[in-house]
Amino acid sequence: MGWWQRIFGGGRTEEEQPLAIPAPPTTEQIVTSVDAVLARASGKAPAAVTARVQRVAETVHEMVPRLDRLGAGSQQAHTVVATATSYLPEAVDAYLRLPRDFADRRVVDRGKTSLLILCDQLDLLGATLDKISDAVSRADAVALVAHGRFLEEKFGGSGGLTLPSAGTGQALPGQPLPGPGTAGPGTASGPAPLEAP
Repeated sequence: MGWWQRIFGGGRTEEEQPLAIPAPPTTEQIVTSVDAVLARASGKAPAAVTARVQRVAETVHEMVPRLDRLGAGSQQAHTVVATATSYLPEAVDAYLRLPRDFADRRVVDRGKTSLLILCDQLDLLGATLDKISDAVSRADAVALVAHGRFLEEKFGGSGGLTLPSAGTGQALPGQPLPGPGTAGPGTASGPAPLEAP
């Protein structure tokens, strides 16, 4: 379609054009992203940066299998994914593009060097992920406590499940039930023979 047709409405309108929505990153892509950032920082950034990136990467590794517990479309799940695929890589890569002497010694904002600014950003990302991880763990702990109370109400006390004891004619766990022609527990002989009609 030429520019003349686009101006005067020829062909398909913008509303008719299909929207291409990118697919969310997979678990593998999320983990690969943080691992790649750690690899880029190792050997090129000071130990203070590498240790902070390692902390964020470890928390992302821990959180990725638990993202489904945060709920589809939740802000917390988005934060974990965005940290791994956007916030962390952009911060570290911006620092790595700077000459080392400039990045580590030149004051650029409010008395801080680029190195200190990056460390502050990494601390903020690490603390945020820690809070999300703690929230998921607390939710799991609450669910475990609730399940324990349910089991206690269901099976504990007088109204719960009672196991048979020896001498009741019932098998205990791990013991076979008595078959025909064998003496049952607490009986002197086997079952009485059938009478002929």
